[in-house]
Amino acid sequence: MNWWKWLLSVLVLLLTLSAAAIYSLLYLSLPDYNGTLSSSINNTARLERDALGYLSVHAANRNDAAFALGFAHAQERFFQMDILRRNAAGELAELFGERALNADKNLRKHRFRQRARQALAALPDNQRQLLSNYRLGVNEGLTALSIKPFEYLLLGQRPASWQDEDSFLVIYSMYLDLQSRLGRDDYAMTVLKQALPGDWYQFLQQHSDVWQAALDGSRIEPVNLPESDYPSLLRQPDMACNNCLLMDSADIGSNNFAVAGSLTSHGSAILADDMHLGIRVPGTWYKAQLNWRENGNMHTVTGLTLPGTPAVVAGSNGALAWGFTNSTADWHDLVALTLSEDGKRYLTPDGYKPLINVYETIKIAGQADQTIELTETQWGPVVQFGDSPLYALRWVAYDDIAVNFRLMQLEQTQTVEQALQLAPKVGVPAQNLLVADSRGDIGWSIIGPIPKRQLNDFDTAQDWSDGSQGWLGYYSPEQQPQLSGSERLWTANARMIGGEAYQLIGNGGYDLGARGWQIHQGLTALQHADEQALHQIQLDNRALMLQRWRDLLLEVLDSETVEQHQLQSYRQYIVSSSQRAAVDDVGYSLVRAFRLQLLQLQFAPLSAYLEQHGARSQDLKYPLEAPMWQLLQHRRPDTLPPGFSDWPALLLAAVLQSKTELEQQYGSLAQSNWGALNEARIQHPLASAIPLLGDWLNMPATPMNGDRHMPRVQLPGFGQSERMVVAPGQEQLGILTIPAGQSGHPLSPFYRADHQYWLNEVALPFLPGEKKYQLLLTPQG
Repeated sequence: MNWWKWLLSVLVLLLTLSAAAIYSLLYLSLPDYNGTLSSSINNTARLERDALGYLSVHAANRNDAAFALGFAHAQERFFQMDILRRNAAGELAELFGERALNADKNLRKHRFRQRARQALAALPDNQRQLLSNYRLGVNEGLTALSIKPFEYLLLGQRPASWQDEDSFLVIYSMYLDLQSRLGRDDYAMTVLKQALPGDWYQFLQQHSDVWQAALDGSRIEPVNLPESDYPSLLRQPDMACNNCLLMDSADIGSNNFAVAGSLTSHGSAILADDMHLGIRVPGTWYKAQLNWRENGNMHTVTGLTLPGTPAVVAGSNGALAWGFTNSTADWHDLVALTLSEDGKRYLTPDGYKPLINVYETIKIAGQADQTIELTETQWGPVVQFGDSPLYALRWVAYDDIAVNFRLMQLEQTQTVEQALQLAPKVGVPAQNLLVADSRGDIGWSIIGPIPKRQLNDFDTAQDWSDGSQGWLGYYSPEQQPQLSGSERLWTANARMIGGEAYQLIGNGGYDLGARGWQIHQGLTALQHADEQALHQIQLDNRALMLQRWRDLLLEVLDSETVEQHQLQSYRQYIVSSSQRAAVDDVGYSLVRAFRLQLLQLQFAPLSAYLEQHGARSQDLKYPLEAPMWQLLQHRRPDTLPPGFSDWPALLLAAVLQSKTELEQQYGSLAQSNWGALNEARIQHPLASAIPLLGDWLNMPATPMNGDRHMPRVQLPGFGQSERMVVAPGQEQLGILTIPAGQSGHPLSPFYRADHQYWLNEVALPFLPGEKKYQLLLTPQG
């Protein structure tokens, strides 16, 4: 038996040596947080960090602050930055090989690398100099590491140097994230409109009838159930559907809200902001405070930076605080193309023009380069959905006005009035901007360019070939919608304005509105507001939207039904809980599952029809909650989906099927608590590629409170990417928490530093804490 012991000892030794080698390589790629480094910075800068890694930069001027921030970003987050620029440029295969090739082919049609170069060339000298300093800092931060970041070791790659244009690509990557439908919504709406009678099309695609909380008080009246027969298309039996998921919420969204100084004890207005994005390791945001001198004045700006750019994206400068939610308005259109008989030309107001062919070369790790052919028109790239006709995609992101660095001017803006004047000139994916100042004022504006459109219908593909339809440039800053002078403001990705202002921006897939309505209710109840009160609204996980569904479910569960189908414990869970999206709540899971099952059963023929035509029901612009609820109130026999004899049978099927699915997946109803369904999947992008040790890179798979239709938005890999509450001039009372941590390096003390606070809803301070680490960047020579 000695040979077994010898073999076991050798295996243990090999594993130990391998672990030691891996640890050594990881350790050598850690940044230095203390000491002095010679660099090409013009003046000495201090990079201070507190115990959680919150960065404070102290620099002689804004250009040196950009250099220092770039240095820190590269040392902590270079791989994240690299993924963002490659995503926008369609250059992922150069890093990940053939598995990223299809993604690159799809992304290349936007030609964002070329657009970034054009935008850089048009940048004012002072902004270009600042980008140059940021780029120098990034590249010197990268080379200052003893060895390249660990992700490149795993991939067997070398990181490519940062270029000035790459910061534009990071913004284009946010365009792709925040305005991601790229014509799929217009196509789905086109298919639906062509297939249904007009009255039923309008009925199925309408705003919520209940959850309206527009800032201007406007309301959109519900579309009543048509008197005509239910369309046969919606009653087709046996139509296969591989993906029957419906649009239930605007999952790329956010909350922000503000109260005026008249409601606070210190007299400064308070801003709350929690941006909802996909959550991974590391997170989207990097906390930083920048301190610099300019024209004899000291400037301090604190908040959230996006690695890859030199700006504080959301935060406070002591006089003004600002934050964003995705506007979810309509920022692109499909152009229906009329092609010549040979398919090589398309009709324009100036007659037929040849389709433009562009050739792009994609580099693929481990393989030969591949050249692809792209087809474009004067309006934008040619796109197709399955076997659909060819369309052109017209998108704000393709225009020079789409990207600039004027957002950085907010760092020195002093008042709400000045911020609202600036907003229309900023080149970012159009957002709801909320601002609050130390004088106590608050304001809202769309920040970003708004196209001036002459279209019969914003929601479906239109023919632009005769010149009567199209885009006519952009609205001037004076024409863009803004609001100020209120005591309370809120946005949550639903419709924010009505009337003529709404006609400017349209609908790009607004949220149902329950979340914004619930925030509005919470703000209205506050007669006196402070930072903690607004933070509690951010954490509100009450299931108000599901209340009427809970009542309906209890109505279905009458004594006879409960007895016949042995639903006693099921009903008891509904009665005793279901009021919140809380980790230990079983009733919430049951009500939620019942609602979604009923929606899918009712609209399965619709989903199947769209899928057969290359569209998806989840790409429709409006959730189907509002028409579903009207159908339930009327319960007309002709509106039943196929296979059901009456409405009680449909409702009971939704109960039994949703119950069975939960039991099959989780073992029993008792184990189907919301925490089991809503378990965190906050993962590093390379974790799945590392045998045995990959899970070490991820955050714990922890049950989480919150869901879609409430302020505390939280799904396994999506939710509040930060929670910020701040009153300008009173930053010491503010709150700023992020998931995961500051660093992307697993051996860094900051890799998980914020996570438990974020997970457990603890309010970390807005300002950096006491200095624990200090790195000096000094000029060479």
